[in-house]
Amino acid sequence: MSAAKQIKTLETLKIVQINACYEYSSTGRTCYELHTYLTEHGMESLKFYSKPQPDSDKYDLMGSWFDHKLHALMSRITGKQAYFSSIPTHTLIGKLKKIQPDVVILRNFHSNYVNLPMLARYLAKNDIPTIIVLHDCWFFTGYCCHYTEISCQKWQSECHDCPLIKKEKGSWFFDTSRSVFRHRKQLIEAIPRLAVVGVSDWITNEGRKAPIFHNALKFQRIYNWIDLKSFYPRETTDLRQKFGIKENDFVALGVSMSWSFRKGLEVYLEVAKQMPDIKIVMVGQKPNIELPSNIISVPPTASVEELARYYSMADVLFNFSIQETFGKVAAEALACGTPLIVNNATANPEIPGLCGCAVENNNVAQVVEAVKAIRAKGKNYYQQQCVERANALFEKDKNIEQYIQLFHELTGK
Repeated sequence: MSAAKQIKTLETLKIVQINACYEYSSTGRTCYELHTYLTEHGMESLKFYSKPQPDSDKYDLMGSWFDHKLHALMSRITGKQAYFSSIPTHTLIGKLKKIQPDVVILRNFHSNYVNLPMLARYLAKNDIPTIIVLHDCWFFTGYCCHYTEISCQKWQSECHDCPLIKKEKGSWFFDTSRSVFRHRKQLIEAIPRLAVVGVSDWITNEGRKAPIFHNALKFQRIYNWIDLKSFYPRETTDLRQKFGIKENDFVALGVSMSWSFRKGLEVYLEVAKQMPDIKIVMVGQKPNIELPSNIISVPPTASVEELARYYSMADVLFNFSIQETFGKVAAEALACGTPLIVNNATANPEIPGLCGCAVENNNVAQVVEAVKAIRAKGKNYYQQQCVERANALFEKDKNIEQYIQLFHELTGK
């Protein structure tokens, strides 16, 4: 069936998305872009989330500041997240009863705003087609969002004695990873029409190994998409002038909400030290240390236009995360014609292909050699193939149409 016929068939479908945020950050922008696409194509789309936005078009906030803080406190005391916010979740379920959605999409649930047991029981009891999108690993573990840094594989059988339970805003007192794992498995496997979507091949394959999803009707990789009308090569002479970057200076770029050693900060510092003739622009909250003179710190931005200009200005983008389920920053840079240097871990190497280099995790010597190789060829060598790869893998309409086909399969409409 063609995409146009699918859209015609699904005009009356009601699609609900539930996510921690809307319109900003990677998951929030994905939620917003799917909502916009569906409404523009005649479908009814609604979204529920926890963080307030100025948007006024069919949105519902879940809970209040006080509820979110109380939920966070109870999570720290008990070691259980997404077990509180009962009143906001009860209100949500009341709205779902009125909406009678055809498909519910679950995204980020670990931000202290929703009660998963209450919602999962409602979805199961009413046989509502449900799509869990794996933006991270939380849905199929007993606690954590990422486990690759400690090479933990307990989730493939049953979580217990979690080494991360007291870290990353974890429990102050109790290790509840085993009981949460068992309960989450019971809740999720009870949903009759469940599909699991991974945003990369890596996270999709990890999800396939998870006992929690053994009853899923469908497993599918649908890459996060890029709005190619926003992310494309730009003219940035004025931006270089603003930062005092000369026309022939080689620019490496890093983008993060904040910078820490977990984000590869030490690699940026060492590369800057070993390559004083290049400029490194770091977009994000400035680390509380003195930076080398060839590192330019830029405040974080939610502006798509501004991000696209930073990507376009750079000769290469660095992504030194070792726990990446997709890497939207890398894909956006690719769409702007910028090659990548990434760690060869998790989903990172799926993004560049031949448009850059994958190095051993945070191996500074390999990063320096990769910079030299890309610098020798020049950005013009990579730009067109970067744009073509982004169009082939991350084009928004094409990837959203895969969701539409999945709606069709789950609902039978």
